[in-house]
Amino acid sequence: MAHHKSAIKRIRTNEKARLRNKHYRSLMKTAIKKVRLAETKEIASANLNNAISILDRLAVKGIIHKNNAANKKSKLTQLVNHWQ
Repeated sequence: MAHHKSAIKRIRTNEKARLRNKHYRSLMKTAIKKVRLAETKEIASANLNNAISILDRLAVKGIIHKNNAANKKSKLTQLVNHWQ
């Protein structure tokens, strides 16, 4: 266990950040699943807008890398555009 005051504080703040990041990643995964499992193209495109918004927010906050967000948005957009 850490003995320095600053190290103890880092442990506390790292745990808070870990839980916060976990929450946001869960939101992201749920939004992506909603796009993939949508019944119609209209529902999928509505869910896509929500997912893109969440991905952009996470990229700005630094929870995921901006290229990771761009790749996910690209794949989801392709999926919705090639809907039958």
